[in-house]
Order: sequence, then C-alpha cells, then structure tokens
Amino acid sequence: MVDMSLYAAFLVAAFALCVTPGPDMMFIVAMGGRGGPAAGLMAAFGVACAMFVHTVAAALGLSALFLALPTLYHVLRWAGAAYLLYLAVKSFRDRSVPGEGSVSGPGMRRAFWQGAVTNLLNPKVILFNVAFLPQFVAPEKGHVWEQFLVLGLSITVMGFAVDGSIGLLSGKLSALLRRSRRVARGLNIFSGTVFTGLALRLAATPK
Repeated sequence: MVDMSLYAAFLVAAFALCVTPGPDMMFIVAMGGRGGPAAGLMAAFGVACAMFVHTVAAALGLSALFLALPTLYHVLRWAGAAYLLYLAVKSFRDRSVPGEGSVSGPGMRRAFWQGAVTNLLNPKVILFNVAFLPQFVAPEKGHVWEQFLVLGLSITVMGFAVDGSIGLLSGKLSALLRRSRRVARGLNIFSGTVFTGLALRLAATPK
C-alpha cells in the first residue's frame, strides 16, 4: 500500500504538472482545433492510455532497461519526430471545408490512436516516469509494483480530466470558428505548425 503522506505530496505535484502547458497539451489543443470536441477528447484519452502503459513499463523495470540502450532511445526519438511531421503534413494539406456545424479532421478512433502513438513514441515520457514516480514509492511498505500502478493510475486519471477538458473546449471553439472557410484553413495551418514544432522539439532534445 502507498504511504499516504507521500501520496498526498504526489497528488499536489501531479496536479501542478497536469495543469502546466506541455507537448501533450499542445498536441491535444491542435487535435481539437483540427477535428472538433470529439477529436480533442479522444486524443486526450489516447495520451492518458499511453501514459498508463509507460507507468506499467516503469513498474516492470522495462523503462530503465530501455534507457540503458542509447540506440533504442534515439530510434524511438526519431520515430516520434517523424510521426509528428507526418501529422503536420496531413494538416497542412487538409483543404477540406466542412459544412455548417461539422468539422473536418480525424475521426474519434484515429484521434485516439494518434494521441496514443505520439505519447508512446516520446522517450521524454519514459525519462519522466523513471525520474518522477520512484520519488513517491515507499519500498518499506512492500508491493512496490502495486504502488507504481496506484501512482500511475492517479496521474493518468488526473491528466485525462485536465487534458480532456482542454480538448473539448478547443474543439468547441474550433467548431464555431470553422464556419468560415478562411478560419477553417487557418486552424489547419495552426495544427500543422504545432505538430511541426513538437517534432522539431523532440528531434532536437538530447538524451
């Protein structure tokens, strides 16, 4: 069982991290802007599921093993950057203009997988889990693996609550703005620019 004093400190730190704008939040805003409320929400859900997968990997020691192999780290980093550039190109090339009350862009299933894959291919998330979560694990309490899961599930739910709300809001705003052909095109360019920036940021980040 987790140490309650450590868990309380973890919740405070996790909340601060969740509300601080970062790559995942920017990605979700861009997805909501491109695909509407459902896309924003499902992108946030995909990111949350990927975060929990990272937590399980950290609990099993797989993340530490992965980081001990620099080649795999860089392969994942470049794969993530390439995938984000692919999404950027799709956004820049999207010239469709939806009818009133609808939006173009990815469907719910695609938005989920794009959010999940983008997070899974980000080695910085692996570094975060390896460095952050162990600080709030109490080995003397036993069941270390279960403590990791409790912490991981907590930050996953908290992150989804924050990111999902932001995805919905950005999507609803974009649905209103997209009634204009010019604004719809501008939102696609904005999304593509965000994806490009995230790709360059990931590619330029050393281990």
